[in-house]
Amino acid sequence: MLGKILKKLDTIITNIEEWTLFIIVMTALISLFANVVLRYGFNYTLAWSEELVRIVIIYSTFIGASVAVKQRAMIRIDAVVQIFPKLKSGLTFYTNFLMLVWAGMIGYYGYKMTVLQYTTQQKTICMEIPLVIIYTIMPVMGIMVFIRTVQVMIQDFQSK
Repeated sequence: MLGKILKKLDTIITNIEEWTLFIIVMTALISLFANVVLRYGFNYTLAWSEELVRIVIIYSTFIGASVAVKQRAMIRIDAVVQIFPKLKSGLTFYTNFLMLVWAGMIGYYGYKMTVLQYTTQQKTICMEIPLVIIYTIMPVMGIMVFIRTVQVMIQDFQSK
């Protein structure tokens, strides 16, 4: 029962991550391409294009962190594991625990920053997007990375 729920949750989160990354990166590429054509072809620049790309980089970084946890592609220093192979399971648990702490911190402090942006009602300069929309990615991805890390820990536990 729990396995089916986790599998369904994994499928839903994976689809959200992949489609979100695809849509925002394609939007940024189209925007940059249009800006380059207009700049060099017509001597006109889109002011909002660079701001959009900045926002896409922020979003793709946070969503990419969740994808990296799922694919076990996070940056790790594994010199100790190579020297002492028997410590692999303990160090893997430790790194996963630290990832849970990091995800909790991103979620908590991201939420606080999002609330601050909501109360101040600040907007971006060119596109005038409320900053609360941009900052919302932090607590959401904190939760997503937390869920992904728990999924990885369950998979590690089941494989033993």
